[in-house]
Amino acid sequence: MRKIEIYDTTLRDGAQGEGVSFSLQDKLSITQRLDEIGVDFIEGGYPLSNEKDAEYFRRVQDLQLKHAKVCAFGMTRRKGINAADDPGMQALVNSGAPVVTIVGKTHDFHVTDVLRVTLEENLAMIADSVAYIVSEGCEVIYDAEHFFDGWKANPEYAAETIRAAAKAGARMVVMCDTNGGSLPEEIAEYASKAIAALAEFHVPVGIHTHNDGDLAVANSLAAVDAGAVQVQGTINGFGERCGNADLVSVIANLGLKRKGYEVIGGAGYQHLTELSRFVYDTANVNRRNNQPFVGQSAFAHKGGMHVHAINRAASSYEHIDPQSVGNERRVLVSELSGRSNIVALTTKHNLQDDRELMDKILAEVVAKENQGFQFEAAEASFDLLVKRVAGVFLPHFEILKYHVEVEDLVEHQMVDLVTEATVKVSVDGEIRYEVGEGDGPVQALDVALRKSLNGCFPTLEEMHLVDYKVRVVNQEAGTAARIRVTIESADENDVWGTIGVSENIIQASWNALVDAIEYKLYKDEQRGKLPARASAQSTAAK
Repeated sequence: MRKIEIYDTTLRDGAQGEGVSFSLQDKLSITQRLDEIGVDFIEGGYPLSNEKDAEYFRRVQDLQLKHAKVCAFGMTRRKGINAADDPGMQALVNSGAPVVTIVGKTHDFHVTDVLRVTLEENLAMIADSVAYIVSEGCEVIYDAEHFFDGWKANPEYAAETIRAAAKAGARMVVMCDTNGGSLPEEIAEYASKAIAALAEFHVPVGIHTHNDGDLAVANSLAAVDAGAVQVQGTINGFGERCGNADLVSVIANLGLKRKGYEVIGGAGYQHLTELSRFVYDTANVNRRNNQPFVGQSAFAHKGGMHVHAINRAASSYEHIDPQSVGNERRVLVSELSGRSNIVALTTKHNLQDDRELMDKILAEVVAKENQGFQFEAAEASFDLLVKRVAGVFLPHFEILKYHVEVEDLVEHQMVDLVTEATVKVSVDGEIRYEVGEGDGPVQALDVALRKSLNGCFPTLEEMHLVDYKVRVVNQEAGTAARIRVTIESADENDVWGTIGVSENIIQASWNALVDAIEYKLYKDEQRGKLPARASAQSTAAK
């Protein structure tokens, strides 16, 4: 079994992606997670570029990593200067990183027209830089920038550059598809030629691809099949322009699908989803729902025919077991659903054997979606819908009245908007009337409703708003358009979504908010955190 090294550059190359930024603590936390999952190399940054990266290399030494080697990234020495006298070279050595990654020019065009040195000087810059770092006791990985474009333009010179790095002592030469425009068959062809060019030095090759042609993962796999033993990339494919190869997909494909390859020690695959979402959250970047393997929609089934099939054999519409990468199967419900979707989602209510009820629930879903509802991200509202249609819904409180008022407060020529909400509810026959203020109507209503329920349902203190989304359903109606509001709520155990639809944004928000609280209370009843009550059916019987 051939070992494939995983080299992560999320903290350096990934941070160059638009909208991606890591604090020092972010970088240290991600480093710890990457080490835990078994990544072989972690590129921490360029120690000369900024103080944060320099401090990272000082602080990372305290982490006591169990597996990964930290790499410092830098460029070849400047032209016309000794490597030992170059500030960039000194910063790499002084970083304390056991591995240094040096990037150098492969394409003759970049040497003469961008770097503006002679071809001979570029070869000297590569050799001198690698040799100096090796002489200081560090391993060197040489990244051959624009390798594939360079080999196409001048294969003889491209070969000379990587041979210069190998002869000087580089442990690995990495072929970089810097512009991200190569095709898998080109990657495989030139990888084989690079391996042949380095054969006498016994120096292996790696691959570093960008995703400008949406082929970064495919190109990485093609290089591995051609003989590359290291893959460089980023978690979630973060990176400049269209990003880098997504290491999540690389690891999953090599480890779970390609026979004969060993990655991340042959373990840790079940933590890929957790790692992916941790990096998204740490970077404060929205998750990509359709991301292969680990996305929320990666194993989500919506079509009735699909759901019917996976209920009999999951492999009929799933290429792997979701749990093998730490993900989960999800069945969605919409106007495209069939009875199989409803059955799959109502199993926990023990209603699946009632075909007539299943048809009623499906009809209600179709009617609601025609009005603008969308239950894919509002499974809590769907659960409550099931209870209502089945006649077992018993509200924890009754809404008697609510009102929202917004007024301007003018002080020192500054205008502040103050929102006040009043809520009148009945809880077990007791009338409660409360007022709340907030920065907007949703917060004011939330404050007032919670105050009115205060003392009756103490577990509501655990609940908080995670996300609030508004979307126009029928844009052609202009200002009279129907509004869809989706609210995501969470407590110490779960995250759940609820939905409201109305021509009035406050009413839509209110309906989603009430559903969120009702679902929380039902959930706590099931866990024994609140006293269980009689069902709606048994209450009606009395």
